[in-house]
Amino acid sequence: MRIAEQLLQNPAPSDPREVVILGSTGSIGTQALDVVRGAPGRFRVVGLAAGGGRPDLLADQAAEAGAEAVAVADAGAAAQVERLLRERGCHAKVLAGAEGVAELAAWQCDVVLNGITGALGLESTLAALRAGRLLALANKESLIIGGPLVREAAQPGQIVPVDSEHFALAQCYPRVPAAELTSLAQGQVDARVDDVRRLVITASGGPFRGRTRDELAGVGPEDALRHPTWSMGPVITVNSATLVNKGLEVIEAHLLFDVPLERIEVVVHPQSVIHSMVEYTDGSTLAQASPPSMRIPIAYGMSWPHRVAGAAPGVDWTRAQNWTFEPLDHEAFPAVRLACEVGEAGGTAPAVYNAANEEAVDAFLGGRLAFPAIVDTVARVVSERQRAGEPSALTPEDVRAADAWARARAGELISGAA
Repeated sequence: MRIAEQLLQNPAPSDPREVVILGSTGSIGTQALDVVRGAPGRFRVVGLAAGGGRPDLLADQAAEAGAEAVAVADAGAAAQVERLLRERGCHAKVLAGAEGVAELAAWQCDVVLNGITGALGLESTLAALRAGRLLALANKESLIIGGPLVREAAQPGQIVPVDSEHFALAQCYPRVPAAELTSLAQGQVDARVDDVRRLVITASGGPFRGRTRDELAGVGPEDALRHPTWSMGPVITVNSATLVNKGLEVIEAHLLFDVPLERIEVVVHPQSVIHSMVEYTDGSTLAQASPPSMRIPIAYGMSWPHRVAGAAPGVDWTRAQNWTFEPLDHEAFPAVRLACEVGEAGGTAPAVYNAANEEAVDAFLGGRLAFPAIVDTVARVVSERQRAGEPSALTPEDVRAADAWARARAGELISGAA
């Protein structure tokens, strides 16, 4: 019996589900802890990990949760976190550095929520999968940059997507359990997937929807950080403004659902109520709708395959409202087309795309790079890397080397443009 079938036959658990939350002081992590508070007796947080930039918050979270272990990615901040924990009467084991975060990802628990931002989440994703933990995956970058590695490490039913778009796509396959769709079993595509014509991923359009490329030349960080519908961290908010985040989501959907990239489309939906859709070959389309709140996919990821009542308010169907859809302007926002090319190339190309973007976003937020130059820089770095060739079989070392090269090359281009 497959893992998905076993879990779907089980009733809602009577014992608290033990959870490890990676990235606990960030947007995903703080919302996850809100879900835990709102469902007393449903979860027990056994471990928390964070970068270390907000030591007081991390110590407060661990003390409140009664965590067994706390990991601090910045090894230099671990001693301060440990001192703050002891002051709060919390005697959690403190783990330091990237190795400590990976160790916590393999901690004895029922589910690991990976809410780490960026490429740093790959080692934790692999550690959780190799330890046999159910992985609620909010760190899309780890799947995207390490696709073959993650696919090899994952067992059927082991990954539950927490991105709102991929959570929505899984909901729109009513005849197939979500875990089977995200099994990442190589070469094993359920025959019913043949009924799918295309996946449609929605995008809010970000704060610059409707602007031309020329009109984007003078926008600054404060403008890019004013997202119209979502409250997120600065990097993902800028990624939403450039549509790089949507490009990453296209690659993620391709890897999760084994649907060819040419059958995955992006449509702009400013209200952010329809999170994604599946169109079938008979002309019918299934869509998942909820107000823009990450608490719904986070709660489902931690409690899968069961739902958490009251995780967030639903749509108010008694109120008149309009939902609109419009095509994506690929000229003003070329990041999605570039991501499709990167996804098609495979190998280290996704790692290069992601790393170059992280460096460019950092430069933009620091006032050292113009907004349109973010994706221009990524495109140039990707092009240069593709001309250099790809390894025959991807290894973690290949991913790390490509990541480092892309960051260095992006830094050179950014310095030259300054």
